[in-house]
Amino acid sequence: MKRDRVYHPILRPRRGEFTALAHLSDEESDRVTPIVELEADGVVLPLVRELRPRSRALAVDFGEVPERGPGPEQLAGQLAALGLTMIPVLRAHESGPRLAEHGRAARLHQRRAVLRLRPHADAGNPAEADAVTERVLRAAELEPADIDLLIDLAETACRAHAAVVEDRARRVLRWAHGTPWRSVSVAAGAMPPNLDDLPTDQPVAVGRLDARMWERLGEPGVGYADYGVTSPVRRRGVQPHRQLPTLRYTTEREWWIYRWARRGGRDDDRCHDLCRTLVRSPQWPAAGARFSWGDAEIARRARTARGAGSSASWIAWSTSHHISHVLRTWPGDD
Repeated sequence: MKRDRVYHPILRPRRGEFTALAHLSDEESDRVTPIVELEADGVVLPLVRELRPRSRALAVDFGEVPERGPGPEQLAGQLAALGLTMIPVLRAHESGPRLAEHGRAARLHQRRAVLRLRPHADAGNPAEADAVTERVLRAAELEPADIDLLIDLAETACRAHAAVVEDRARRVLRWAHGTPWRSVSVAAGAMPPNLDDLPTDQPVAVGRLDARMWERLGEPGVGYADYGVTSPVRRRGVQPHRQLPTLRYTTEREWWIYRWARRGGRDDDRCHDLCRTLVRSPQWPAAGARFSWGDAEIARRARTARGAGSSASWIAWSTSHHISHVLRTWPGDD
């Protein structure tokens, strides 16, 4: 089984995530191909034009976009004009015409696509998985050798659930061995969808159960993907509210959640105190501000109380650190 040596963070099309992508280092840009989950409106081009992600390609998932109006083929051409290759993401629930358009988009450049297969939703056994993949590839007019198979296990909610997910992953990987895919990767996510109930003014550890599960699989040739520092579960219908300064700081086995309410009512003071606490903590890396662009921004806020940023900034700094951490701890070689 061939491993995808590129890390695939599954990201939302938001300013925070795209700001982090805009600040990838030269080395990181060669090793990161994000999978962007479009919202229902399908709009991503303005963010790309403004922030210019430094990855060589974007894998784009239209799974939530209604099948009307501009689609994958048009977006592929628009991204190409900006110097970006679009890799279409095929989903089991998409119609024949949408899959055919994905196939045309794939053939515009590298003849490459991602098949994002969710075993818990798309296929419950090998026979169903065979039928799903046959239909998808036939409609897209692509071969397995064109396809990076992404086995998306979605939410890993707790230790007991992680064991179930791990068992499911092993069964799906046994099935995947029977097909000559271009590569095979496994994705999961364990960040809670809501952090509002966590304590404030102290770092709180949240286990990276998704990363631990992937490590326990120990499967040769299986690539790595995750949901960055966000949850696979989308919170729909949530009323927007003013967020406390919050960082989701990745370490080997945990995310350390910093939510800061103290030091008066000014976000500048709160963010300054938060960042100052983080850079003095055991979680701060030996490389310090040189670890990533996001760490440099955190270190700068630790030195001065000016410029708290916003919720998009906090996600950007957290995502930047997370990507750098993954690339340093997952070498991507066989």
